[in-house]
Amino acid sequence: MQDTTAITIRPWQLADFDAVKAILDDTFASTWQPQLTPEALQAYRESGEPVGYIDQMGTAFFVAEIDGEVVGMVHWEHDFVHALHVPTAHQRKGIARALMAFAEDGMRAAGVEVARLETDTFNESSQGFYTAHGYREAGRYPDLEWHSGFTTILYVKPLAP
Repeated sequence: MQDTTAITIRPWQLADFDAVKAILDDTFASTWQPQLTPEALQAYRESGEPVGYIDQMGTAFFVAEIDGEVVGMVHWEHDFVHALHVPTAHQRKGIARALMAFAEDGMRAAGVEVARLETDTFNESSQGFYTAHGYREAGRYPDLEWHSGFTTILYVKPLAP
């Protein structure tokens, strides 16, 4: 397990664009791509993602660094965690835990009382991570983003001061 004191979390900068894109590409390839229908995969490739996401929301991202290397990212708005990504090569080092704690602290500081996030039923790894960090399932509904018949799980966590 990585000593979390070696992890630095800071606001995203334009110079991080390629590193964050590589992280999103890595987690897409390892998590979602194997689950997608050929049609959904083609639609994703034609969508311009993740470049469009980074272009639109990058300034709201925070990145984790170890020894100057960007090794993860988190993005939240108000009470909702939109993204938490750590590339395969850096998983199980405490990076996701550090990013989640950072996001939750940011939400608490903004007066948020309950954090929310989503994952899909096929993503058992993220489900285990979220439940281990105090999130509980609050609902299930069709995932409309991928058009692949997935079911989304909504998780919530009270953020006590």
